[in-house]
Parts: sequence; C-alpha cells; structure tokens
Amino acid sequence: MKRKSLILALVTVVLWGSLAPLAKILLSSMPDLEVLFLGSTAAFLFLFVVNLVTGKLKLLSLYRWRDLAYMTGLGFVGLFLYHAFYYAGIASLSAQEACIINYLWPIMTVVFSCLILKEKLTPAKAGALLLSFAGIAVLFLGDVSLLKGSAAGVLCCLLAPVCYGWYSIMNRKLSYDENILMMMSWLVTALCSLFGVLSGDWVPVRVSDVPGILWIGIVTNGAAYLFWALALKGAGNVAGVANLAYLTPFLSVLLSAVVLKEKITVRAVLALVLIIGGVLWQSLAGEGKKKAIRV
Repeated sequence: MKRKSLILALVTVVLWGSLAPLAKILLSSMPDLEVLFLGSTAAFLFLFVVNLVTGKLKLLSLYRWRDLAYMTGLGFVGLFLYHAFYYAGIASLSAQEACIINYLWPIMTVVFSCLILKEKLTPAKAGALLLSFAGIAVLFLGDVSLLKGSAAGVLCCLLAPVCYGWYSIMNRKLSYDENILMMMSWLVTALCSLFGVLSGDWVPVRVSDVPGILWIGIVTNGAAYLFWALALKGAGNVAGVANLAYLTPFLSVLLSAVVLKEKITVRAVLALVLIIGGVLWQSLAGEGKKKAIRV
C-alpha cells in the first residue's frame, strides 16, 4: 500500500505539472473563460459518473439547501475565481512565472488559518511568509520592465492563490464529502464561466485542441484529484506523501521549458526555491502536516 501510494502521488504530481504549459497552449487560440468552461464541464461530468458508480451521488439528498449554498460559495471562490485568475495570469505571463506565483497558495492557507480559524501566528509561520514573498520580489523586481508590461497578469496570479488558500481553509472548516464537494464546485465553475463565455465571443474549438481540453478536465482536474485522495489514504506517512506536491511547480517549469521553449532563468529558479522553502518551513515546523493538499 505504501509503494502504491507513492506511485499514485508521483503520477498525480506529473499530471498537475502539465496544467500550466498545456493551458498556455490552449489559451493561445481560445479565450480563458472558454477554456475554463470546457475543462470544468469535462471535470464535472467525469466526477458525476464516478460518484454515480461509487454510490456517493445519493449523499446529495442528505445535504440541506444551506449546505448546497455553502458548496456553491466554495466552488465560486475556490475553483471558479481561482482558475479564472490563474488562466488570465497564464495568458499574460509565461507559464513558469504564473506557476511559480500560484504556489503561494499553501502560504495563503497559513494566513487564512490565522484570520478564520484563529490559529496563532508563530515565528515559524511569520518566517515562512516572509521567505515566500521574498521569492515574488526576486521574480519580478529583478525585471521591472516585465512587471510594468504584465501588471494585470501579475495581479491575477497573486489573487489566484488567495482564492485557493481561502477555499482550503473553509473546506477544512465545513468538512463536506470531498467527492461531492469537488463535483459541485466544478458544476458551479462551469456555469459561471459559461455566463462569461456567452457575454463574449465564442471561438470554434479546433480538433487539435480537444485532447488538451479533455486532459485538463478529466485527467488534471478529475482523475488526478482521485489519485491524490487514494495516495493520502494509503500512505503510511501522510505528511511525507503530501510534501511530494511541492515537486509540481518544479516539474511545471521543466515542462514549460521543454514544450513551450521557455527559458529557465536563474531568477525564476531562485524565486521558486524561496517560495517552496517558505512552504516547507512552516510544514516541517508541524503546522501543515494535517492538511490534505490540492494544486
């Protein structure tokens, strides 16, 4: 079981690492909300079938309308706004830059744990926050022209982890069934992005883009989540397996270089090391070991 959990975790990391470069390719020919609508629809349908087959779909009847309203709010902020900001950032910046900034989300969970769960801001947490945000400074203050030319993209990439950090904390606080919550969240994301698509121009989907859309929707957003849940469930050391998720941005940067021919700069590597270093600092200090991680 431990070996199987390790394999599932590593497979999940590879799948998550493919998101940024693949999204960058799709966004070169399609609007960001259209990509989000198609991918989230595929993710919802996949999880609907999984919940139907496993019998979890009947859990919906056990929830009250207030619970469904909470799920809607979680899905709107945690998946729709998160991906809308992230995709907008990927469209404006390089895939590696967007992915690096996105990995501020574990640090944002620390911020919201203090604000919402009233957890104490320890010296380890404060140091981790400073170290991770120093990574952002290294990434962009070293190239002021990049910051000026893509200010909107940088802002979107900063807002994305804020949304997902809030989602992670609220998910822990409310404790809904994960499979049902993810299915409902992707449904909310599909509907919200559809409104955005209808208010703009619909770009005909090319046949060559279909595999990428299905990969993001079914594999990255659907199957990878299930693989990660199984990996954590069968792990002998949950914290050790969970920390493998921090390999995702490194792999994403590597894939962006290979697939998109993006140059890996020393500044980008240093920024990523600082950000992940901050995350691992607070995690190894004992503050993040009980968290189930989602990228």
